[in-house]
Amino acid sequence: TFLQENDQVINVLANKDQHFTDVLGLPCIENLVCSADETPEPIATTITGNIPSWIKGNFLRNGPGKFEIGRSSFNHWFDGMALMHQFHIEDGKVTYMSRFLNSDCYKENLEHNRIMVSEFGTIAMPDPCKNFFQRFLSRFELPKPSDNANVSFVQYKGDYYVSTETNFMHKIDPQTLETKEKVDWSKFVAVNGATAHPHVDPDGTTYNMGNSYTRKGAFYNIIMVPSKKVNPNDTLEGATVVCSIPSEDKSKPSYYHSFAMSENYVVFIEQPIKMDLLKIVTSKLRGKGINEGVYWDPKRNTVFHVINKHTGKLSLIKYYAKPLSTFHQINCYEENGFLIIDMCCSDDGQAINNYLIQNLKKSGNALDEVYNTVCRVFPRRFVLPLNMDSHTPCGQNLNTRLNNTATAIKTDKNKVFCTHEDLHGDDLHEFGGLEFPHINYSMCNSCPYRYFYGCGFRHLVGDSLIKMDLQGKQIKVWKHAGMYPSEPIFVSSPGAVEEDDGAILSVVITPNQDKSTFLLVLDAKTFEELGRAEVPINIPYGFHGTFQNRH
Repeated sequence: TFLQENDQVINVLANKDQHFTDVLGLPCIENLVCSADETPEPIATTITGNIPSWIKGNFLRNGPGKFEIGRSSFNHWFDGMALMHQFHIEDGKVTYMSRFLNSDCYKENLEHNRIMVSEFGTIAMPDPCKNFFQRFLSRFELPKPSDNANVSFVQYKGDYYVSTETNFMHKIDPQTLETKEKVDWSKFVAVNGATAHPHVDPDGTTYNMGNSYTRKGAFYNIIMVPSKKVNPNDTLEGATVVCSIPSEDKSKPSYYHSFAMSENYVVFIEQPIKMDLLKIVTSKLRGKGINEGVYWDPKRNTVFHVINKHTGKLSLIKYYAKPLSTFHQINCYEENGFLIIDMCCSDDGQAINNYLIQNLKKSGNALDEVYNTVCRVFPRRFVLPLNMDSHTPCGQNLNTRLNNTATAIKTDKNKVFCTHEDLHGDDLHEFGGLEFPHINYSMCNSCPYRYFYGCGFRHLVGDSLIKMDLQGKQIKVWKHAGMYPSEPIFVSSPGAVEEDDGAILSVVITPNQDKSTFLLVLDAKTFEELGRAEVPINIPYGFHGTFQNRH
């Protein structure tokens, strides 16, 4: 315990200068990371206000829902067993159901009543029934990738899958939440995993990214999945690697959670959050979580790699920016020879390691301390000039777009250094920045747009909903004490012409009120509450979701 106390002192000292905010008196939210039971049969909800009758379909959500197995507990928020949620909306009524993903690791964990498969921040300990020598040898096994797909719901070829960042996804029946089929990316393309945030062209062609590790080092791969099935049981058949980008540091590739895509380009943002592959593959041997191999290296700049998605050609021009961390992009489009990339960014990349379950369960000064040492995330715009040649002058701002403060300065042959424009006013600081961004994707993805939606983070999780109007950078906010809304999902009203003609769906968790979770429906235009559907159970705070339209 003396060593542990010393470690805590050292950690506090290490973070001493890294206080990004000075918020005091945050309420405890430990119930957001409490294990829940599944509700496999649909149950009725209590409607307050009015749920528009034109909303017809399934609001699907994913996230961790079980944080202990027997007497062993997961260490990191990202490790909990996947619990899938469905809010079925029809004729102004809502039913709720949930199911645990029937993954191999879930079944194995339950069968042995302990954690059998290592997750991002939790190492599976050797079987206590084995003798000492067998336990010692088991430490030399490589950690096997988990199929605990607890991040998001995604679509490929019209089918729904739940996804995480390993090579495994699971096909799901969105009507029943039944786990149908485990799908391994590496059986179709030479990758060791893929993100939980693919992008989709209007024709249904889907793009994603995944890493591969070869003797020549680590590569970042752009993957394309065709829109149509050849056979009814197809999953990822026909997937191809469009482009492979070598990691600058062969044994320490960058971590990425998503990427940006416009009509003709995929943009990969190589950020200085690094993965030490040696530490990761030896994590079991050292008895440490994989998360200990992920670190922030602010001595390195951020690099934007631009790939033509039709030819697979990587642009020779490298666009650089100061060190930044980004998990989610807002939108990306081409306009008059420029590539505009809007994304949620922070100036520090250590947040991922602050989301330990023990931190989320803290209260009082200890909780404030965790929050204040996490850097806030804000929406920013980068403008990349596409049409450059040997005659393009160095040292001057190539961003000639009007009313735009982002810069792009050629510093050398095929090198451009970029600075951002803030996509917000000072008022966003009051709400703790913005994350989990969403747009009217079907109308505006890869196009100029006006609005985006997100969660304000005046706590370790979202505690408000925000609509940003880029004309004047004005915000509308939904915020109530003790209520923690999930990522806002935009649902377009039938025949909508205007970009914000529709509704916003969000699941609101109330950790300090028992069994008062509700589905919130806002008018996307006014950001006023239309109605809510109260669910008489407790559910944990989740990550990402989608709306399956049944019109």
